[in-house]
Amino acid sequence: MMKPQKQVFWHSSWLIRISILVHILLLGFVVLYPEYWRYALLVVILNHLVITITGLLPRSHWLGSNWTRLPEWSAKRNEIALTIDDGPEPEVTPQVLEILDRYQVKATFFCIGKRAKLYPELTKEIVQRGHEVGNHSQRHHHNFSLSGTKAITREVASAQQTLTDITGVVPKFFRAPAGLRNMFLAPVLARLNLQLAHWSIRAYDTKVKNPEQVSIKLLSGLKPGAILLLHDGNAARTKSDVPVILAVLPTLIEAAKQQNLRFVTLTQAAEQHPAYA
Repeated sequence: MMKPQKQVFWHSSWLIRISILVHILLLGFVVLYPEYWRYALLVVILNHLVITITGLLPRSHWLGSNWTRLPEWSAKRNEIALTIDDGPEPEVTPQVLEILDRYQVKATFFCIGKRAKLYPELTKEIVQRGHEVGNHSQRHHHNFSLSGTKAITREVASAQQTLTDITGVVPKFFRAPAGLRNMFLAPVLARLNLQLAHWSIRAYDTKVKNPEQVSIKLLSGLKPGAILLLHDGNAARTKSDVPVILAVLPTLIEAAKQQNLRFVTLTQAAEQHPAYA
C-alpha cells in the first residue's frame, strides 16, 4: 500500500500579496482622482511586468514555493539530487538507466506525459529500477508560461493522470517546461498536491555539444543540497554523435562520490522535510 501523500497547501507569495494590495489602492486612487488614471495604469503595467519577468526566472521564489536546492537537513547529510528532463527517450533513457545502475545512483526523471504514453514500458522501467518520475507537463509546450489557469490545470493534471496510470505511483514534484511559469501555476500545483522543483545548476546540455564544457559547469555547482539538471530527451550530441548526458554522467557521478556526496531522489529528500514527513 502506498503511503498517503502529504497535502501541499498554497500560500500566496509576498509579491502576489503586494500586487493585490497595489491594485486595491490604485482602484481607490482612481475613484478619488480620476484625472490621474494614466499614472495608475502605468503602475499596474509595471507591476505586471515585474510578475512576468519573475516567471521567466526558473530559480525565483517570488511566485511561490520552488525547490532550487534540497532541504537543509538533506544537505547536511551530504545529499544531492540528479534530475533528468524531457524523456522518456527510447534511444537514450535505457543507456542512462544502465549507467545509473552501474554506479548505484537514483535519479528523478521529469517525464513528459505525451512521451510517457508513447513509451509506457520504458516509463514503468524507470520506476521499477528505483528511480522517481516527476511531472513535466503533458505536452511540454514552450508557451506554457503564457497560459491561463484552465490551460495550466489541463496540462499538469493530464500529465499527472498519465504518469500515475502508467507507473502506479503518483508524482509528487512538478517542473515547468523550460522552467518558465506565471502567477497562476502555484495554486494549480497546490490543488493537484504537487511541489514545484527546478534546479541549483544546469549546463544547457540540450544546446551545448561539448561534454567537457557541460561537465565543468555542473561540477562547479557540485555541493551538498544541489539539484542538478540534465536531459535524456532533446539531448545535444557530441561530434561523435553521442548524447551529451551519456558522455557526462560517469564523470559527474565519480566526482560526486569523491566528495562523499550521495544521490537521492527528490522524494527521498522530502521524506525528512516537515511539510512531507
